[in-house]
Amino acid sequence: MWKKLFAWLDERLGLNDLYKATLDRPEPKGNWWNTLGSASLFLFLLQGATGIFLSVYYTPSPDHAYDSIQYIMNDVAFGWLIRGIHHWGASLMVLVVFIHMLRVFVTASYKYPRELTWLIGVGLLLCTLGMGFTGYLLPWNQKAYWATTVATSIAGSVPLIGPFIMRALRGGTDLSALTLSRFFAAHIWMLPAALTGLIGAHLFLIIKHGESEFPGKDD
Repeated sequence: MWKKLFAWLDERLGLNDLYKATLDRPEPKGNWWNTLGSASLFLFLLQGATGIFLSVYYTPSPDHAYDSIQYIMNDVAFGWLIRGIHHWGASLMVLVVFIHMLRVFVTASYKYPRELTWLIGVGLLLCTLGMGFTGYLLPWNQKAYWATTVATSIAGSVPLIGPFIMRALRGGTDLSALTLSRFFAAHIWMLPAALTGLIGAHLFLIIKHGESEFPGKDD
């Protein structure tokens, strides 16, 4: 039955051709450094899965945000574990993406014909940092509040457009309920959507050009 179902779908969707184009293709001999991109993708999916669970109980308002975090940590079954994975996974994702970018730079993998792959990777790094920045405020405790105050003040020191950037981030002159709402929306909707689109384009280019080999002695 399963063979007939697969044959029926393959005839209409071209599953075998899709498999050959994406997975069954020659790859250069590599090492663990070549797995950092896949590790970054795994961490992104892990963050998305744990974030969905957390959003079920989290309340993005100054009156209830901190209490909802405490409820997740103390009363929800395995809530402490899910939040711990999400919290430390965010730090690990930033680290892995940065090391991946560093590996690409050191091995000169950003050169022709992979310039666009590199530029999209830079966009992915910026979005990853943005995810960490927006997520830091969500517990709405003293540490998160004052760290975000300092960070947005630094953004406000940019010549000419600094005050506009700070007001856009805060939703006003000071941190408020609107700030928390904007950071929450950016954290669960805007930045994940941007990351998903960039990851899709990144994977398309990797499949098209293949993975780069580590330079040898002659290179």
